[in-house]
Amino acid sequence: MGILDGKTILVAGVTMDSSIGFATAKVAQEQGATVLISNFGRALGITRRIAKRLPSEPPVLELDVTDADHLAGLADQVREHADHLDGVVHSIAYGNPATLLGGKFLTGPWDDVAQAVQVSAYSLKSLAVACRPLMGAGGSIVGLTFDATSAWPAYDWMGVAKAGLESTSRYLARDLGPEGIRCNLVSAGPLKTLAAKAIPGFEDMESTWKDRAPLGWDESDQEPTARAVVALLSDFFPATTGEIVHVDGGYHAMGM
Repeated sequence: MGILDGKTILVAGVTMDSSIGFATAKVAQEQGATVLISNFGRALGITRRIAKRLPSEPPVLELDVTDADHLAGLADQVREHADHLDGVVHSIAYGNPATLLGGKFLTGPWDDVAQAVQVSAYSLKSLAVACRPLMGAGGSIVGLTFDATSAWPAYDWMGVAKAGLESTSRYLARDLGPEGIRCNLVSAGPLKTLAAKAIPGFEDMESTWKDRAPLGWDESDQEPTARAVVALLSDFFPATTGEIVHVDGGYHAMGM
């Protein structure tokens, strides 16, 4: 018996099998959930192929969280496979690495910054509102962040976008709590994902993380993060919302 037995979960933003979203979908299935995953555009074909690598091949929905028509039609897409959702995972972020990352903070153009904030932060609200009609009995929304309390080397405008994501999660917790919907984030340490590879200089952070994290850190292991997401999707945190759970080997708690 798994902690998600009988639950239906949407994991939005699954591209590669090295992603946190993929690892979350896998652990959720292992814990008894019916899982749906999503992507859009050219990446949709990749998602459909890697979906076959999960324990049970899930339905793949087309969802661009910046497209109003996609958001408006999401509930109907879900209803083709399930009559409700118990949980939603926001595994979505984007910032143009050529203009916003790797020391480009002072020169980042507004159009690219606006896109990064919309895709990486505002979309949590967009996704929550789109899924709200399917969560009439309450449920759990979980997003993924990278600790926005510090200014990290190379992270630049994505750090600002993640700060926006963290604030958005708190306001969603406030506004959706009366409906029994929880909203929390998991802050993972640096992981070797497709998104991380696009950040110039991110590997320098990876190399020092394991030395300072008291539990150590394996940047190639997405499962600890996925387990935390799944735990927050379950009924084991019924009174927790607006929270950020760190899965970083304890790095965030250490001083210099």
